[in-house]
Amino acid sequence: MTAVLADPALVPPPAESGPVGGTAWLRATVARFSAGERHAARRAFVEADLAGLDPDALRLAAAAGFEADVRVRAVRVLAQALGMAEPEAVARAVGVVARSYFVERPEDPEADAAVAWLLPRMLPEGSDGSAGTAMPEAPDAGGTERAANRIGLLVQACDATAALVEHARAAGAESGDPLAAALRRDPPVRTMRRRAVRPTEVGGVSVPAGADVLLDIAAAQAERPDLPPLTFGAPPRLCPGRTHALAVAAGILYGASAVAPVGGEAGKPGAAEPAPAVDDRDPAGLVPAMVEHVLALAGTWTAWDGRPATTDGRTYTPHKAIRRVTDHLLDHLAELEARLAGEPTQPDHWHASAATTPADLAPFTPVDLDEARSRLTRLARIWSARLTALTPDQLDHSPGTGWSFRRLAFHVAESAYYADAVGDLRPHERTTVR
Repeated sequence: MTAVLADPALVPPPAESGPVGGTAWLRATVARFSAGERHAARRAFVEADLAGLDPDALRLAAAAGFEADVRVRAVRVLAQALGMAEPEAVARAVGVVARSYFVERPEDPEADAAVAWLLPRMLPEGSDGSAGTAMPEAPDAGGTERAANRIGLLVQACDATAALVEHARAAGAESGDPLAAALRRDPPVRTMRRRAVRPTEVGGVSVPAGADVLLDIAAAQAERPDLPPLTFGAPPRLCPGRTHALAVAAGILYGASAVAPVGGEAGKPGAAEPAPAVDDRDPAGLVPAMVEHVLALAGTWTAWDGRPATTDGRTYTPHKAIRRVTDHLLDHLAELEARLAGEPTQPDHWHASAATTPADLAPFTPVDLDEARSRLTRLARIWSARLTALTPDQLDHSPGTGWSFRRLAFHVAESAYYADAVGDLRPHERTTVR
């Protein structure tokens, strides 16, 4: 397979051109459907654009997105990084173009109109060939070719990156690395076509001039798992945007998947362990229910005799349990809000259960119970209001790196662990969870 991809006599079938600004013209002008010197020159436009993009920044931007349509999110992130105005509108127009881009003889007036709309928006304002809103009457060829290849870059991201994310989701966390599993077992690009521009021989098979060769990428990878994945092609036409595509895909995927959350305490809720299970309960009701349970137990703690409880090798007292429940709610609320704002989450500096302070050992009085009730009921109300305001898609395909917000709600509901460690302290009924 790599020999076929490396053979200069085998090139992508050339595209028939059409009027400038249409889909056929776009296909005939981009690097993907070009060969030889034209391919090298057009590929240089794409490489220059990609050289200015930071994959880490792309990943963060993709993770912070809300679009339910993965195709729109992937393109919007790239368009924004390239400095284009109206990145979301650009993404939606690219989606229209994508449906005809891979058709050999496209006949789609809506796609043609989308190309015409996109063309003047592909170059930074003030660059040759673009004024940001309208094409000049006689744009230079280099300007329009660069613009066309920017559209081509975005179209490639539209379908291929979205398919990679969908296939990785299907692979699941049990695969270890869902992206790698998708690239290997269920690649978003399953076949490639090549045409012989002159007679050649590959793997002992003669290929006459003009013959079309269909490359089955998926089958080749299944037969040779020792070879690198071929989804992004191979030299000399190795996809220049492979690193960027994987960054965008990872941002989308891991912002919505069950990966370890930020922070956490080893051996306790929040540690880098399997994600919490979810069920059909309303996430917005989980924290209030947990707090109600905690406060019911805390109502018995005014009878505490001053002896700490020991659970999982850690020491717990009434004050310490309230502190840990409160800190856990604050920690993940700060994480949720940062991710919604598209900002990096701030690492916590809690000493958590590892530390027992002198204040933790103080008697738990009725005044302390009133303080805890006021503090925790307000935090529960904030959690409930925030989760109620989120759409189902935001709950399950959440921005940022970490568990989805639905899983995060179920995780935070496990904060009852700390109160259960102290238990019910009514006389003769002290209970702990060990």
